[in-house]
Amino acid sequence: MKDIHIGMIGYKFMGKAHSNAYRSLPMFFPKAAKPHMSVICGRDSKQVEQAAEQFGWAEHVTDWQDLIARPDIDLIDINAPSNMHKEIALAAVQAGKHLFCEKPLALSLADSREMLEAANQAGIVHMIGFNYRFSPAVRLAKKLIDSGRLGEIRHFRAWFLQDWLLDPHFPLVWRLQKEIAGSGSHGDLGAHLIDLAHYLVGDMEEVIGMSETFIKKRPLATEMTGLSAKGNQDGPQGDVTVDDATLFMSRFVNGALGSFEATRFAAGHRSTNSFEINGSLGSVKFDFERMNELEVYFTSDEADTQGFRRVLATDDVHDYMDAWWPPGHTIGFEHTFIHEMLELVNAITEERQASPNFEDGVKCQAVLEAVERSIEERRWINIADM
Repeated sequence: MKDIHIGMIGYKFMGKAHSNAYRSLPMFFPKAAKPHMSVICGRDSKQVEQAAEQFGWAEHVTDWQDLIARPDIDLIDINAPSNMHKEIALAAVQAGKHLFCEKPLALSLADSREMLEAANQAGIVHMIGFNYRFSPAVRLAKKLIDSGRLGEIRHFRAWFLQDWLLDPHFPLVWRLQKEIAGSGSHGDLGAHLIDLAHYLVGDMEEVIGMSETFIKKRPLATEMTGLSAKGNQDGPQGDVTVDDATLFMSRFVNGALGSFEATRFAAGHRSTNSFEINGSLGSVKFDFERMNELEVYFTSDEADTQGFRRVLATDDVHDYMDAWWPPGHTIGFEHTFIHEMLELVNAITEERQASPNFEDGVKCQAVLEAVERSIEERRWINIADM
């Protein structure tokens, strides 16, 4: 067993999720290396001090460069806005620190590739934050596909629907500014769908897409916290420079067809993250709002009992569940991050690469940018050309 001392940069939505994961990990996975919540970093000294006290970090600082230079830190956790990922990651790599970075990996494919190359050359463990892979029901879907029980995969369709931007007076938060976020629903929500497709079905060969920004201007934000913000609707406004909704189709290398939809304008959908996979021998359906369940259908069932069955993925036979509660006692959103951090600390102590890692981040970024090029050029784009 080994202790891992963590320096975390960022302290809002994802900072809270990561902090909870680090705190919970030793209780439920006692054989894993213990993460020490050593230092949390943020630009606002008062807010980062409050976060340190609330989340349980030993120290708080405002200079991420000083944090990275500290010899007592083993791992740097980056959940700052997307435009900061590359600079922080490259500095951490140069200092020999292991890395966890929230998605998207960077603002561009070129930057993502530079981060991957630097991390590989340094020989560090690197991981990207695609937490939905770590839902036991998603892992069950992966098991059914890899074992051949669904046969040849023909279709992957996925949608991530939210509605928090419906109000045209909602302020211009950083997620709506391309120079900070990189893209809108496409990179924020669609990236998760793309990674799930890569994880479950395989690489994509080509894509074609379309997008729309429904509200072109919004009031400037005076306060921002996670996905909430305050602003004066009668005050100055700024341009929304990212997509509000993006749809695209894909063809996978293995011949399967894919469809993807990401939007923040789906009224009534707080956070509907779903996929359906159809194979020659069966199908699975998943909705993260019912994250403990996987709907499963097999063509081999008798004709009089064919249909989708609900599988509650809470028994010990399902990934991670032997650490939690008795069968039928469900887990939630926060548990995906605990499982994610378990993979991270295990990879460090076992001296192997984590999964998913920066290579997966680069693959995702290649698809994101291929879709953007497709939208601009109004044609199919081959991923190999990116």
